[in-house]
Amino acid sequence: MYKSKRFAYTYEDEGKNEEDLLKEILEDPQLPDLEEIVIGPWGECWDETQEGLQVIVDGIVKNKEKFSQIKSLFFADMDYEDCEVSWIIQADYSKLWEAMPQLEKLVIKGSTELELGKIVHENLKHLEIICGGLPKDIIASIQKAKLPSLETLLLYIGIEDYGFDGDITDIQGLLAESDFPKLTYLGITDSEIQDEIAEAVLDCKYMDRITTLDLSMGTLTDKGGQMLLDKLPEYPNIKQLDLEYHFLSDDMMEKLEALSGVQVNVEDQQEADDYDGEIYYYPMLTE
Repeated sequence: MYKSKRFAYTYEDEGKNEEDLLKEILEDPQLPDLEEIVIGPWGECWDETQEGLQVIVDGIVKNKEKFSQIKSLFFADMDYEDCEVSWIIQADYSKLWEAMPQLEKLVIKGSTELELGKIVHENLKHLEIICGGLPKDIIASIQKAKLPSLETLLLYIGIEDYGFDGDITDIQGLLAESDFPKLTYLGITDSEIQDEIAEAVLDCKYMDRITTLDLSMGTLTDKGGQMLLDKLPEYPNIKQLDLEYHFLSDDMMEKLEALSGVQVNVEDQQEADDYDGEIYYYPMLTE
């Protein structure tokens, strides 16, 4: 565990802005001893007219020598009471990669106005993006990334209404063309096409090297469950299967839990909504 501290203020803190938050971080006496910084809400996180989080990101880059001990960063750690995930105005991280060569973990919440740029980083082990809709240009940036040390990749795909403007071919391209030789945890989650994603993942090159497969929080049905039953016995390296929040039947849940050598999480079973005869399945996190 990293020695961590969270920095934040809410819209109720009148007279405070993102520049004040950056100053608070830079002047914090604990900063030299910290290994992780968590950035919570910064006032009106949804306001596109403010510089917002970009001030913090740019401040870290500009003062990189003061952050040389930081190994983990979490940008936009907040719940819906602070700001809906789809409303969070994110930042451009293009310059962060070079400025923080020691970084091991990066978690980003929100995808509105998010930019990753050209990703080249020797030491990053964990990349996680939490959002209600992941734009295909972000998927493309990750697909082209040079991350030779990456062990954990966790992406929330989300839905079209909140930012996902791609389709299954974008996921297939990511899985086929990315190059993460040390990957052990693959999470492609929170999608309304989770069955299609399950099929794509089960056919990808990472299946014989990962130990954890995360297909949670999406619209996985018995169709995807059957694919997992058929294919997973071919990969004894996989020890953890996370399917929490799903639309599997009781029978399929039992079959998956009985898979030999795999710890399977099938908690939080969902039921599809029926509106005038139309059946709807919703991922866990959207707005």
